[in-house]
Amino acid sequence: MSQQGLREVEHETTVSAPAAAVYRLIAEVENWPRIFPPTIYVERDGHGKNEERIHIWATANGTAKNWTSRRTLDAEALRITFRQEVPAPPVAAMGGTWIIEPVSETRCRVRLLHDYRAIDDDADSLAWIDEAVDRNSRSELAALKANVEFAHAAEAVTFSFEDTVQINGAAKDVYDFINEADRWEERLPHVASVRLDELSPGLQILEMDTRAKDGSTHTTMSYRVCRPVHRIAYKQVTLPALMTLHTGYWTFVENEDGVAASSQHTVVLNTDNIARILGADATVDDARAYVRTALSTNSRATLGHAKDYAEQKR
Repeated sequence: MSQQGLREVEHETTVSAPAAAVYRLIAEVENWPRIFPPTIYVERDGHGKNEERIHIWATANGTAKNWTSRRTLDAEALRITFRQEVPAPPVAAMGGTWIIEPVSETRCRVRLLHDYRAIDDDADSLAWIDEAVDRNSRSELAALKANVEFAHAAEAVTFSFEDTVQINGAAKDVYDFINEADRWEERLPHVASVRLDELSPGLQILEMDTRAKDGSTHTTMSYRVCRPVHRIAYKQVTLPALMTLHTGYWTFVENEDGVAASSQHTVVLNTDNIARILGADATVDDARAYVRTALSTNSRATLGHAKDYAEQKR
């Protein structure tokens, strides 16, 4: 018998952290790509005192979707309600509530409620949404629990950095160079091969083989969110051995001398692989330096070629 109409589901977990700290973590959407595995990028479009509108890009069942949501934040009640503004098919309506309930001074229960409908109440679509909501909710809650409980331990292996190049050119031309990643094989010496799939305008899957200094190549896959002509955000989902997380963004800021083009990275090191990759005596600092050098070298090389491209166009 087919299941039709409104579906209401609930998932929960218990977190060994104060309820107020967990609420703040959920409220700060800028960090969601680091905390929640399905989330690629979140952009705050506008907000008031207790309400805000956010644009979310996330994976679901092996593909990527994007939608806008409105949220109402109640810090006193430790409750955040959300409602998708324009759901992505096959979803007709989607909303819910985060509820954080103190268990003790150092523990809390996090409840994640969803209500949703499928377009035309289609049973197959509803089953697809059931699976996506269940998978993403479990993933989000597990990641939230892990992130809060191990935040202190992760501080030593989580870091961010940024490289910036001043370009005497137009932001659009620099943006186009980074956006047109399907041409990187011919434009960038360190890219051995590239495969780019645009799922929808501005939402890309980028897979490429990159050459290291020693001549070896490694394959990475990233989801990219392109926001003309000032930002391209990404989340790498196929990672080198020394990283458990890699997110970042390219930004293009116009100024009186042209455009400041930047590449930002946020990395969590995979400490389990440090000895295998760098040797038995290698430290976390060694791994941090190694990863930063590798990423920065590629980013600065890409920015250098983007600079040449944009300045020639000018």
